[in-house]
Amino acid sequence: MQKPFVASRGQCFYNEVMGTQLYGKKLRFTLTVALAAGALMTDALLTGCGESKAIPATETRSVTEADLAESSVPEPEEPAEQAVSDTEDKSDQRLEETTPSEPAAVTEPFSITLAFAGDINFDDSWCTMGYLHSQGDDLTNVIDPDYLAEMQSADLLWINNEFCYSDRGTPMAGKMYTFRSDPANVKYLTEMGVDLAGLANNHVFDYGEEAFLDTLQTLQNAGIPYVGAGINLEEASAPVFLDADGVTIAYVAASRAEKNIMTPEAGENSPGILRCYDMTRFLNSIKKAAEEADYVIALPHWGTEYSTTLEQAQIDGARACIDAGADAVIGTHTHCLQGVTSYHERPIAYSLGNFWFNERTLDTMLFEIRLSGIKTIEPDDTSSVIITDVDSVILPGRQSGYVTTMAKGAEKQEILDAIDAISPAAE
Repeated sequence: MQKPFVASRGQCFYNEVMGTQLYGKKLRFTLTVALAAGALMTDALLTGCGESKAIPATETRSVTEADLAESSVPEPEEPAEQAVSDTEDKSDQRLEETTPSEPAAVTEPFSITLAFAGDINFDDSWCTMGYLHSQGDDLTNVIDPDYLAEMQSADLLWINNEFCYSDRGTPMAGKMYTFRSDPANVKYLTEMGVDLAGLANNHVFDYGEEAFLDTLQTLQNAGIPYVGAGINLEEASAPVFLDADGVTIAYVAASRAEKNIMTPEAGENSPGILRCYDMTRFLNSIKKAAEEADYVIALPHWGTEYSTTLEQAQIDGARACIDAGADAVIGTHTHCLQGVTSYHERPIAYSLGNFWFNERTLDTMLFEIRLSGIKTIEPDDTSSVIITDVDSVILPGRQSGYVTTMAKGAEKQEILDAIDAISPAAE
């Protein structure tokens, strides 16, 4: 089973360590390109203390009748109800000084950004990597520095890793396209700022079991967790939990991309991916994640390649994921953008398309979910999170001639209009 390890900007946890934490949710979905600001009000508690004063006992002596005749004994102006000795007074004072006050919970606001990009391909024999090598292996020459800056600044970035990392194996028989990358190329994920690699796709097993296992090991060596695949079914179906500023984000991934199914599903004792042609396991993993995380992302790999028309399985599947506890559904596979909508105020992006995958001229996007709210840390280190705002943000762009650029001006509006035209109404 994949071991917990530190990602580039987040700590990877597994569900057994999160079960004692308490979480709350309050969600509002808006499709916008601006981040809402929030403020937190705190109360200060003022305390006061009093002090006791010792009153000495009255001195006594014998009194004669003459004395009584000459004068009467005056009444004390402020009679003491109880005499307190100096020793008792000092003891009380020391007790007040050494008694500790109760520790207080710490409450503070948070604002985090979760980013998602579509298909990438680092196959060294493929056109994209050939062009990168011709550009001095400088990633800024193939991916817009504005995109890279946005990706690197996100609290958590997920990307679809559509190939295997290995120098072993042979191409899977009967596949038209098979993709394999030098393990050293994993450095480009780090340069992008990737915190989690999606492996529930139809190319991660292209060169067989050895290359697949090399892929898992390569990502682990790079400190990058993966989701949707594993050495067995338990690992492939397990949610991955990442921390962003004290907020626990869960990711669950599965694939139903192949019409002619060739990529193996993981078994009890065999490696592979998690499939979702039958949604049962996928939905169970989402339910499990929802019990332990503050926000749950479902990541299905599905749809018809190069088609903006949704399959009914995508529509039904996205709703089922949300009904099971997902707070957002982010799809990939089609190599082109598909619609963006919401269901029960939870965002759905049916497919992110290519991000940097081939030479075709295609619209793309970096999709962001920006969460804000309040988190409270108790003295015993348990915590609670209340999410008050959820904003979905599309940063449109274009892949063309082996280069992906962020759109601006008229081109940006053109892509946004095209996405709007293919997007179903919110429900």
